[in-house]
Amino acid sequence: MTEASPVLTDRHTHNGQTDSAPLIGTLGGAESLLQEVSEAVESLVALIEEETRLVRLGALFAASDLQAEKSRLSARYVKLRFRVRENAVAIGHLPPDRVLQLTERHESFANLLRVNMAVLATAREVAEDIIRNVATEIGKTRAPNTYGPQMRFRKRGISSARGIAVDRRS
Repeated sequence: MTEASPVLTDRHTHNGQTDSAPLIGTLGGAESLLQEVSEAVESLVALIEEETRLVRLGALFAASDLQAEKSRLSARYVKLRFRVRENAVAIGHLPPDRVLQLTERHESFANLLRVNMAVLATAREVAEDIIRNVATEIGKTRAPNTYGPQMRFRKRGISSARGIAVDRRS
């Protein structure tokens, strides 16, 4: 394949409509796509590393502030991954070491995501345990135990708090 030789020119989506991004027809275009994927991965890696760091420090509100940007970068990355798959023929004409770099970077990124997910799951479990413990303590009777007439033990009828609600949707 030469720098300007076309590979494919038309394709359709699963619903029969023509996709908006044309297939890559040159080596330069394939190289440009791989560069764009690399940049997207680097942006996501930096953001996920920061999120992981913040969660480990217990700065959960600061970590949650990264969510919108994380969603945007993730969507961009997924879109680019589809473009790579769709343009496998053109990318296959690139030097093998260039494709290997992308594959290795993707594997490294997948490992980072596993660590990030483990940290987030641990933080969630800790938060749920704290809330459960607080709810248990709040639900206990707070009335003092005293002795009544004739030195008999009695418990006062002071009501305690009624519990706590947890929103698990987020």
